[in-house]
Amino acid sequence: MLAIRRSQERGHANHGWLDTHYTFSFSDYYDPEHVHFRTLRVINDDRVAGGGGFPMHPHRDMEIVTYVLEGGLEHRDSMGNGSVIRPGDVQRMSAGTGVTHSEFNASKTEPVHLLQIWMFPERKGIKPSYEQKAFSEADKRSRLRLVASPDGRDGSVTIHQDNEMYATVLRKGETVRHELKPERHAWVQVARGSVKLNGQELAEGDGAAISEEKAIELAGVKDAELLLFDLA
Repeated sequence: MLAIRRSQERGHANHGWLDTHYTFSFSDYYDPEHVHFRTLRVINDDRVAGGGGFPMHPHRDMEIVTYVLEGGLEHRDSMGNGSVIRPGDVQRMSAGTGVTHSEFNASKTEPVHLLQIWMFPERKGIKPSYEQKAFSEADKRSRLRLVASPDGRDGSVTIHQDNEMYATVLRKGETVRHELKPERHAWVQVARGSVKLNGQELAEGDGAAISEEKAIELAGVKDAELLLFDLA
């Protein structure tokens, strides 16, 4: 069973320095039919103008993963971490008992485009932590590259939830396949380009909730980059 969430159906806010689309309810956008899917709470598709960003603000009891598509995002937090997240990088911050952080466009002139993902943790009150790893485009080309998992296997970042997050880059005609175990669910988010998901076309910004399916087959229609979440 597939439930497609089209790009234009998402919530939207434009603050000048921030142009964002919300897959699930967030901030002033509330849709009772799209609050979360399983343990996947947030997928925000953010474009931050040069010099713009989020000043220090708090989080707790959430697994936060940042995936940059274009430009650079400068991160600083109360744990003492500071870095610039660029395309290919995957950053994981476990907010746990509480953390504050800031996120600013690393450029004063060029925009940054990113997906920020939140997942509910397996339990509340864990110790806050931070991790960042790089995955080359070649590593994601025509294959599902594991980038986040509960056990950190294959060089992925470690999340405190029984979810797996994969990234892939597909040219037209290239295909990848993912088997779903019984009682597992999935979400596919198209970051750019277009694909066919089990025969149904998804364009840039589209997402799809997947349940009661044995397998997921993705085929490139236009050069595409996308994320696949295998969810408890």
